[in-house]
Amino acid sequence: MADRPQINGWKAINLNKPEEYSSEFRVDGNRYANVTNVSTGQRQLYLVSGLGGTPLTQRSLLTTTNSDGTVTKGEAYNSFINTYGQGKLTNAEINNKKQSVALLSNDKISTQSELDSIKESKEFKSTGVGKKPPQAIGDATSADPFDAKKFSGSKEGKAKTGTRGDFKQRGILTYPTDIGATKQDIIKFDMLKYRPKEFSKEEFGFSKRERDFSKTIGTVILPIPSGISDTNSCNWSGAEMNALQAGLANIALSTIQKGGEGAVDSTAQELEKIRTGARDVGTAVAAAMAGNASGAAGLLTRTTGSVINPNLELLFQSPALRTFGFTFKMSARSEPEAKTIIAILRFFKQGMSAQRSESNLFLKTPHTFGIRYIHRALGEDKEHQYIGKIKECALTSFTVNYTPEGQYATFYDGPMVSYEMQMQFQELEPIFNDDYSILDEDADTEIGF
Repeated sequence: MADRPQINGWKAINLNKPEEYSSEFRVDGNRYANVTNVSTGQRQLYLVSGLGGTPLTQRSLLTTTNSDGTVTKGEAYNSFINTYGQGKLTNAEINNKKQSVALLSNDKISTQSELDSIKESKEFKSTGVGKKPPQAIGDATSADPFDAKKFSGSKEGKAKTGTRGDFKQRGILTYPTDIGATKQDIIKFDMLKYRPKEFSKEEFGFSKRERDFSKTIGTVILPIPSGISDTNSCNWSGAEMNALQAGLANIALSTIQKGGEGAVDSTAQELEKIRTGARDVGTAVAAAMAGNASGAAGLLTRTTGSVINPNLELLFQSPALRTFGFTFKMSARSEPEAKTIIAILRFFKQGMSAQRSESNLFLKTPHTFGIRYIHRALGEDKEHQYIGKIKECALTSFTVNYTPEGQYATFYDGPMVSYEMQMQFQELEPIFNDDYSILDEDADTEIGF
């Protein structure tokens, strides 16, 4: 096919290779270039360093993807990852493939034999190329993006449900599915069966809840999102106790501890303090008693111009339970990855739901979640020492935005182009002082909680 047609938004960039078309798009604040070979299905992703339409000399090759799914890293790949991270490359690849699918879906761009070969290739087989044009969205067109398995052999999880709300899962659900092949830090969500605290009659107290992730129902692994934070707080409030209240409290306490004899002795002691105390003590007591008897509020102030010192003091009331919020946007790059995203949404939605007993007489507590930040840069998957740890949590709110791109758009077989989930967690118990000591025996090598 010597003469290839002109396509709106695309340019033929090489006179010696009329089968190569190029277009540019913007995502996450960066401008990229797509070069697609409509004869072989090969596509390339470039980072454009200048303005739109700049010469090829200002383009830096990130990846080359063949129709069989194999990927070759370009000279700018490592530099891009170090500067922008894996997440931005993933988003760029998603849109890059959308562009290629949109171009190849033009029935005049390739010969029938070329198109037959491309649409049966591993890279484009599930995208609908040669079958049905994709729907347009944003800066590119929606389609089933590249197969993430070419970057990694990470195993996909499969989720299924049991009876009466009992959630059962096999494997680990990860997004992106190739994150296992990178050194990117991750956040790990382990679903746990809720265990109520036990009450000890001997010690007259409740058992301690340990951070135990050994018996998980299922696991979801995602990239650590931006904007992570934690807030530790305690409840303090002002409280008053004047001298008269303190005296009455002393009488009441003696009565409880020693009975009637204690009440008599304590009352005598308090009266003696009033009798032998400073003159204003007797005045204050007399005014207070007279005011209470007559119902005249503020009698002491009216007669003496004073008030009894309330001894106002800020007192500790209780610890507080911390809350955590996370937002993740997920865009599928392959049919298996789309299924994984659906399974992830189902994982959280069903896991947070109350369970019914067989008789429907009782409702059981939903499953809880363990949340861990994992640091992987040194080749070992360790819990991050320099981000605060999180105790076992309840998922209190889960919101899914099915159109995070701003408009309704699906792949040809139905899944949404992107999903955005917003989650709110709350810890089951407060943070205590000894929680820090248990971590590192007060060596102060970790932030703690």
